Amino acid sequence: MKLTRLIAFLLVLSTSHFVFSQKPKQPTSAEILHRLQKLNVLGSALYVAAHPDDENTRLITYLANEKHFNTAYLSATRGDGGQNLVGSEIRESLGVIRTQELLAARRTDGGQQYFSRANDFGYSKTPEETFNIWDRDQVLSDFVRVFRQHKPDVVITRFPEDGRGGHGHHTASAILAREAFSLAADPNAYPESAQKFGTWQAKRLVFNTHPYFFRGADGQFHPEGLLSADLGGYNPMLGKSYTEIAAESRSMHKSQGFGTTGSRGVSMEYFLHVAGDSASLDLLEGVDQTWTRVTGGDKVGYHIDNALMHYDAANPTLIISDLVAAYNALSDVDDKYWVEVKGQEIKDLIKACAGLYLEAKADVETYNPGDSLKVSIEAINRSDADIELNSIDIVGIQSFEVRQQMHHNRPINMDKNYQLKSGIDYSQPYWLKEKGTLGMYKVSDENLIGKPENDPALQVVFTIKIGETYLDYKFPVVYKKSDPVDGEVYEPVVITTPIFTNMMDPVAVFANGAEKEIQVKVIAGTGDVKGKLRLELPAGWKAKPKSQKFALEVKDQESIFSFVITPPANASEGVIQAVASVSGQDYSYALERINYDHIPKQTLFPDAVTKVVNLDLKKKGNLIGYIEGAGDDIPASLAQIGYKVDVLDASKLTLNQLTAYDAVIVGIRAFNTQESLKFQNKTLMSYVNNGGTLIVQYNTSHRLVTEDIAPYPLKLSRDRVSVEEAEVRFLKPRHELLNSPNVITEKDFDNWTQERGLYFPNEWDDHFEAILSANDPGETPKDGGLLVTQYGKGYYIYTGYSWFRELPAGVPGAYRIYTNMISIGK
Repeated sequence: MKLTRLIAFLLVLSTSHFVFSQKPKQPTSAEILHRLQKLNVLGSALYVAAHPDDENTRLITYLANEKHFNTAYLSATRGDGGQNLVGSEIRESLGVIRTQELLAARRTDGGQQYFSRANDFGYSKTPEETFNIWDRDQVLSDFVRVFRQHKPDVVITRFPEDGRGGHGHHTASAILAREAFSLAADPNAYPESAQKFGTWQAKRLVFNTHPYFFRGADGQFHPEGLLSADLGGYNPMLGKSYTEIAAESRSMHKSQGFGTTGSRGVSMEYFLHVAGDSASLDLLEGVDQTWTRVTGGDKVGYHIDNALMHYDAANPTLIISDLVAAYNALSDVDDKYWVEVKGQEIKDLIKACAGLYLEAKADVETYNPGDSLKVSIEAINRSDADIELNSIDIVGIQSFEVRQQMHHNRPINMDKNYQLKSGIDYSQPYWLKEKGTLGMYKVSDENLIGKPENDPALQVVFTIKIGETYLDYKFPVVYKKSDPVDGEVYEPVVITTPIFTNMMDPVAVFANGAEKEIQVKVIAGTGDVKGKLRLELPAGWKAKPKSQKFALEVKDQESIFSFVITPPANASEGVIQAVASVSGQDYSYALERINYDHIPKQTLFPDAVTKVVNLDLKKKGNLIGYIEGAGDDIPASLAQIGYKVDVLDASKLTLNQLTAYDAVIVGIRAFNTQESLKFQNKTLMSYVNNGGTLIVQYNTSHRLVTEDIAPYPLKLSRDRVSVEEAEVRFLKPRHELLNSPNVITEKDFDNWTQERGLYFPNEWDDHFEAILSANDPGETPKDGGLLVTQYGKGYYIYTGYSWFRELPAGVPGAYRIYTNMISIGK
């Protein structure tokens, strides 16, 4: 292999090492030694499961840091269907958050990350249901593609294929992993990825079992016949045990509430053979992990051994010549995969040993296609190594020669002015650019499939020269600012449209044909932008005025425009789209920014639309008190239909305060997340006893702050109805909840989204009346989704139906039923 080809290969690979919006981290001498040891290990492992947070971070940490394997996690989905404990984002926005949490976890435990195109459409009880919604062939092709790209020696699944993993997605991921294990070696299976990455046969496939799955009749775990590994070792170079690192990685899944404390000491994991060569003693048994596994590798290994022998923690620069020799020796290695992987590792080590700091900084955070761009470049060699900065390439814009010696600790600074291309892509997450289906994201560019996120909007390549060897380093062009609290803050550069039209409400509900005002926030994506705003309406709907002019002088300036919308006389649903015309071109993008401390800032451009629903609705009562739980949009949904909603501080509830409300509603998982409800539950029950209406939405039995969530005993379970079309039966057809003020019929359960409900009680006191019953196909009826009882002068309702999904989605029947709950007894 020629050296020029080697450089090209490594430049492609280097794009996977970006860390967006993160301050560059210079490894310590101990960490350099840790990475140097990894250079001598040629082994690869792939962990496979269904969702973010399914992965075993202990095992990934152990394989990546103790065994020094090139370790990755393939998550079938991005977790869009889960719940969010850090904010109100759901669906696609939550999927973006959970994607970034996985990347933060991998930065912590040393692994890499892949995804398929499967969409987490919500809870599924069987793999058959999952495969009815996923495009099984597409997801399997993605699995095969990742197997061929990552080339794992060992594949590990989190779940078994027999359904003991519970979730249908879990079981489906194990089934697909076993099928991909064989198909990845077949050149006739999915030939596109075979041509791109070659075929691959992993040595073995195992199931990373859990004591829960191997309990005997005595209830005890019986590991006989299973492979085992102790993952609890301590790494002095990292200053932590692998279980401590794993806990930090696991704690990155903050939106799922998976923060955990580290542990120390023995930590056993067990594995069951599934396919391929069996192992009797060790998970990695029979895997050649040395440079002898590749032709020409002995020369590379020789130079790495020299580097290990010559390494001086006080002066890492001494081994740069050995590393450069190892890099050049890769030209004689005939295995493209290991040339790419080890070539990048060597380059990263050379950079670390030299204390190289290479950065290209943009002057602002956001740009439009065609904008002028100022890039400030800084390069410094903080070692005595003889290094030349040969050239700099602002990718796709301009490349220029520098040929300047990088003297010890003397920075090279320069500013460059450029013009962005008019056709540059917007910075929308690639899997959200096209409209997909319920079960699948659409990705037309096959080169993006499997990647965790977009490439940076703007990139720079620094080429340095050491002796006669050229090394390319590719980085994102970043935006950097100084914050008075956080100090130096890095943010990604984002390419945006010149104008955004944010609909202020994702859903607008019109009751009984009454007109309503809808507001649109127009946001400037650039300076001095003028145009006309209009609404595109469903048939039969009308807007006044038909259009409005706008003129915004500076970027990020906002202006709100109001339109009066009149629905048709009959019940109707549809979508209103806000369109801004600027210089003869129409734009219909909203602007959404996701900003949490534990992940880089994310910018999304969803369609600027509002779902509109005109429904026949009657209601009683007006003033609602709402105690927030794990994050939902129900207060805004209730405001849509005319309720006045006050968000209450759970720690400061008083009976006198609550008495003013027609109903008090407790948000989802509030009894899991609001510690003060451990004491304030008595105040809530007193409110009911005195004549109030209390509606408690679903909680989980795990980590309840108190068991006393109702005036009479009820027991929460994991019962749920995941099929959103499941029949709903009326157990008490004459009950007030089904008749006043709205008469509820079977049609009110049409067009529900994602599920019927979750975590229903399965036991309850005789004081409760069960109103509804539903079940998934082939299961027994689940009657605990809507329970009501009189308590004293008031009413208590516990409901596990998924109102937190249905109301924000504008499901008409959900509004009618919810209004009946609020209106009970009035």
